[in-house]
Amino acid sequence: MPDDVRRDPLTLCHGAARLPLVEVETYNEELRDAEGFVGDRASSRAFRAILDDWRERMRELGEEDPLGERPSEEITKKKLDRVLRDGDPLAAGLVHTAIEDFATELATVTGRFLRLKPWRGTERIIVGGGLRASRVGEVAIGRAAVLVKAAGHAVDIIPIRHHPNEAGLIGSVHLAPSWIFSGSDAMLAVDIGGSNIRAGVVELHLSKAPDLSACAVMAADLWRHGNEEPRPKREDAVARLVEMLQSLIKAASKAGRTLAPLIGVACPGVIAEDGSIERGGQNLPGNWESSRFNLVERLCEGIPRIGGHETHVVVHNDAVVQGLSEAPFMRDVSRWGVLTIGTGLGNARFTTRPAADEEDGGLDSRPA
Repeated sequence: MPDDVRRDPLTLCHGAARLPLVEVETYNEELRDAEGFVGDRASSRAFRAILDDWRERMRELGEEDPLGERPSEEITKKKLDRVLRDGDPLAAGLVHTAIEDFATELATVTGRFLRLKPWRGTERIIVGGGLRASRVGEVAIGRAAVLVKAAGHAVDIIPIRHHPNEAGLIGSVHLAPSWIFSGSDAMLAVDIGGSNIRAGVVELHLSKAPDLSACAVMAADLWRHGNEEPRPKREDAVARLVEMLQSLIKAASKAGRTLAPLIGVACPGVIAEDGSIERGGQNLPGNWESSRFNLVERLCEGIPRIGGHETHVVVHNDAVVQGLSEAPFMRDVSRWGVLTIGTGLGNARFTTRPAADEEDGGLDSRPA
């Protein structure tokens, strides 16, 4: 991670390497070989391509496709889960074969990450992303874990505990020091992806867990921009996001929640100090990497105040934010990482920071 984004952990900083619970050692690593980005072989698209390849092989042998006529990309994860669990042996075997091939790719890619200098010594890897939200994904993760261990890597690989849709929102609370939430019981969070934009209200539940480990999504809104034709323009996407957040502010007020004047944003790519995307935003609707576009400024213009206070926005990479949802539960390991199986393969590697009472002798000296 560049030194120029390492900042005091007690201040808000876009793309920060030092956060309240962790140091972000690296993120958005773009491994390449002669065939392109290595991570693309372990993406959701890659799994669908593997499944499609096996279905085509069956048809070439003159066999009836056990999954029917629907294209692989249109078969839902729930449908695949049912086939794996209750389908006839041939259909279940076909899905299981695709899982095995995908798990092999995931294990190979994971091994490549573990050989990177910032990833050496990793003790645990959390796997999130859309595919994890299915039994198919869980089995693939478990099989990859076995293969990685068999290859000699002493690392545990486990599915992320929160639903990936919620983890991408919950992690935003760990972008800010806890004193920022004084007098608040919820915050707004946004997760921008290559297919969807999700926004939500995250309840902090500080009375239950001061370390923010009891956070939960109270309300959420989803826009599947990847399904729209023609493809939405960037300005349309920003306007839609502002509308979503305004609606959520009203929902929080109606529910009696006091929102912190902070919006946490997770998005693909490398995040610059001013909150802009330096690179990696190619799957978003429109050009989000333009020097003339800054999402932070647009959101503050659209929502200038929250609860009577000036709005602040903090932006970080989506894999980092999803991984941060696990940060309160990673105190038993020093070096851990996250892989997110989505449009691509998101990645981030963390080092656990000492708790505040370990750093300052039990006194919280953080400024208000």
